[in-house]
Parts: sequence; structure tokens; C-alpha cells
Amino acid sequence: MDLGLKGKNALVTGGERGIGREICLSLAREGVNVAYCDSKLRQGEASTQEAMRKLNVEVLAMEVDVSEEDQVVRMVQNTMDRLGCIDVFVSNAGIIEWEPITKITLECWNKIIAVNLTGAMLCTREVARHMVGRKKGVILFTSSTIQYNPAYKEAAYRVSKTGVQVFAETAAIELAPYGIRVNTVSPGLIHSPTWAKGTLSKVINDPKMGKAFMDNIPLGRVGSPDDVGSVYAFLASDLSSFATGTNIVFDGGFTLRPLVLVTREEIESMNLHSAQT
Repeated sequence: MDLGLKGKNALVTGGERGIGREICLSLAREGVNVAYCDSKLRQGEASTQEAMRKLNVEVLAMEVDVSEEDQVVRMVQNTMDRLGCIDVFVSNAGIIEWEPITKITLECWNKIIAVNLTGAMLCTREVARHMVGRKKGVILFTSSTIQYNPAYKEAAYRVSKTGVQVFAETAAIELAPYGIRVNTVSPGLIHSPTWAKGTLSKVINDPKMGKAFMDNIPLGRVGSPDDVGSVYAFLASDLSSFATGTNIVFDGGFTLRPLVLVTREEIESMNLHSAQT
């Protein structure tokens, strides 16, 4: 489907790996010129920039710490200088560490809040200043379904992502008069390089816990980054021109958390016509 984005310009944070990489590629496949940043860029064929160049769009890759104000200001200006304007901004940069309540370190807490929440604010502030003058634009945030359900050892991450959601909602109402749409995407359990470092892989592969865990996901599987990337392109397009302040959950139904009192076999067969059973 042609989303009508060809020739638009986008800036994406956290674009080198996982969901961020797929966001960049999804936009580039629609003909969008993409500037992106990451705390550490890959080089060569494995990099996001090389993958996008094969799609014949203009690409700008920058190493940026989004929690540092001067770096953010410079990133936005470099993007403007290179692309001319920013039509779409995606705040995706984020980090996670795993610490239980009694062992939370101030260093870790501050780092997660600084990158995930303060970084989102700084980038949005700078991009919005440009978009307000043009009276148009799209701003998208990567939030998380963790805002709905707590997870062990992820207090700082949950606070940061809930904060992103609240910040985005405020931005949506403030920027709407200037023709700027602001929406969020909340991925659920996504098997990305970041999550592979945590407990997700261990749980899924555990012979005792794995099946019970998967039974809590109605679609029966964990997501992958390429499940999520295309929704950002849709939200960036005029096909979603009436959407602002919206949060799209992509989690295979996991947030619904059905109370599993029946077997998987019963779930799969209960709505079949008797002739099919």
C-alpha cells in the first residue's frame, strides 16, 4: 500500500537496532528520507543506514546521547541542514536495566529516566519548535504496555515509559492547534536485542514456565520488531489524519491478560462449530 509519504523527511531516535531499525526501514520503504541517531552506530552492511541507502532514500546517521541537551539541539539542527525540514519525528530511544526495589541504584534510575523520559522531552521540544512554525507535522513516541502491568525488577523503566505516555498526551493537546498530530505506540513482548538480555528469553525457553507463559498471549507468540515497524509509517501518513492523542497497543493481546482456567486445546476448539469438532 502506498501511504503517500514519498519525499517526506523523518527523524528517528534509537534507530540502529530492534524496533527503531524497523521504524527507519518501514519509513524508508515508503520513500521517506530518514535521519536517525543512536548512542552507538553500526558500520557496514549490518547498519541501518546501509539498509536504507539500498532503498534509494537520503540518509543521515548520527551518534547522539538524547539525554544531553546540547547534543539534541545539534542533532535537530543537523537534520534540518541536511533534509531541509522534519515532517515526522519518532522518539524511540530507550534503555532498560533490571533492579529489584531494594537494590535500585541512583545511577541506574537516573540514567533510565534521563534517556527514556528526559530525552523524549528534549527531542520533542526542539522538533516541535520547528513544526509549530510550519503548522504541520507528526510526532510519534514508543511507549510500552508496561504502563498497564508492572513487571519485576523494572520499576525505573515502567516509570519512564508511563511518563512518556503522559507527556505525549499533553503534547497532543498543546500542539493540535498547529496541525501537529502526536500519537504513541505501545509494543508488548517483543523479542529484540534489548529484551534478549533480560528474563524474556529465559522464561520462554523454560520447560516448566514457557508454555504457561505463552498461554497468556492470545495470539500464542512473542512479537518481533518487524511486527511493529509498519504501524509507525501508518501513523505518520494522512491515512491517520484524525488520530491524535492515540495509543496503539501491539502485544498479541497480552495486555488483556485472560484468566486461563482452561487448556490451550479448549481455547482453540471452544468456538468451533460442533460439526468441526
